[in-house]
Amino acid sequence: MIQGTGSDVGKSLIVAGLARAFTRRGLRVRPFKPQNMSNNAAVTADGGEIGRAQALQARAAGVAPSIHMNPVLLKPQTEVGAQVVVQGRMVATVKARDYQAWKPRLLEAVLDSFDRLRTQADLILVEGAGSASEVNLRAGDIANMGFARATDTPVVLLGDIDRGGVIASLVGTKAVIDPDDAAMIVGFLVNRFRGDPSLFSDGMDLIARHTGWASLGLIPHFPEAARLPAEDVLGLVGSAGPAATRIAVPVFPRIANFDDLDPLRAEPAVEVVLVRPGEAIPGDAALVLLPGSKTTIDDLEFVRAQGWDVDLHAHLRRGGRVLGLCGGYQMLGRTLSDPDGIEGEARTVPGLGLLAVDTVMTPLKRLEAVSGTSLPDGMPFTGYEMHVGDTTGADAERPLLRLADGRADGAVSADGLVSGTYVHGLFADDRQRAAWLARLGARSDGASYEAGIERVLDALAAHLEQHVDCDRLLALAR
Repeated sequence: MIQGTGSDVGKSLIVAGLARAFTRRGLRVRPFKPQNMSNNAAVTADGGEIGRAQALQARAAGVAPSIHMNPVLLKPQTEVGAQVVVQGRMVATVKARDYQAWKPRLLEAVLDSFDRLRTQADLILVEGAGSASEVNLRAGDIANMGFARATDTPVVLLGDIDRGGVIASLVGTKAVIDPDDAAMIVGFLVNRFRGDPSLFSDGMDLIARHTGWASLGLIPHFPEAARLPAEDVLGLVGSAGPAATRIAVPVFPRIANFDDLDPLRAEPAVEVVLVRPGEAIPGDAALVLLPGSKTTIDDLEFVRAQGWDVDLHAHLRRGGRVLGLCGGYQMLGRTLSDPDGIEGEARTVPGLGLLAVDTVMTPLKRLEAVSGTSLPDGMPFTGYEMHVGDTTGADAERPLLRLADGRADGAVSADGLVSGTYVHGLFADDRQRAAWLARLGARSDGASYEAGIERVLDALAAHLEQHVDCDRLLALAR
């Protein structure tokens, strides 16, 4: 089990790289994260949803993602509340304080999923959540030491030197956690080192001396990791450098499935501009892309509070295009109605009015992989649906996509400048990405996005094999 001294220290990518490395050695590897918190989710082959990071780790291991790789997924809806997804299905919406009472009940599902994976694997790589030193949350824990102790899984602690204080982070973890928890830790890794590694050899020795844990590797910064899908919104970045075509993306508080942006960021001819709170949508953008949202109505109100609704009208007057994905699509319509309080209080609010459609939130959540063709050009696509709500109206009579099962999806305005769809993953399809860029007057570089992900995973595995004592890691497993 890889636990961290904090969030965003690189646990997800280290597990993905190790999964690829050990799979290349001929082992049957499965990733596992008992509890995850993320609005960046993936649809599984068995009809549920898990954290995007576990889907990437499954890919690294050469297997299809399963609901059992992430049995508890928390999808934040407010600062103090989240949806609880158990073995792929949403079961409740709870406040953070109330969730503490849920954790002992959820351990049963966690252990059930873990046992199922054990029958399929030679090696399970478990990812912890947040920080191993959150002793205030230790009671009933299912994400870190609570899981490790329940399953007798040895732990390797990961620290991030790039953020500073890594010696104190690792040694301090030993100081504050329960001695029996500390006994589960068999070694440590230091991630994202820059510079001459010999200058930190004394630091590695000092950590080992103060903790009694084995030093398993000093991992240099791996810049290509930026090309892999990020799990946490903290990893959401735009693309830098001059480019002929700018795509502006307003960043909502509850932005979801933001890996839709990754293939666009990888295109040399495109600059993805993330529009942060307090900033205006740039006037020279060719496309404004409204991404997915976990709480569409709340995020729509945020859009208005930022003045982005005014910017969108100005953008369209200049002849720019607008595309809404999932929650962003729902925002573009005339009204959004949540009669059952799916996202919070029951209410109906006006939309942005850029598409002649209306959306009603419904309890049923659609989770499935889809394929079909885009109707403007007959271009094939693959992607996935992950949404609640039905959208109907005059502009939906001009759908954007036709699914393979015959269903129409999305809507297009009468002038063709505004479009929306429920399908995620369109831009990961090289054919669709090239077609969209052509509409914007840009040219794709022709590189396969999916093949690029595979190359980065292979390079990450080689990087870890070089800098981590992988043989000792295997020997420590039990």
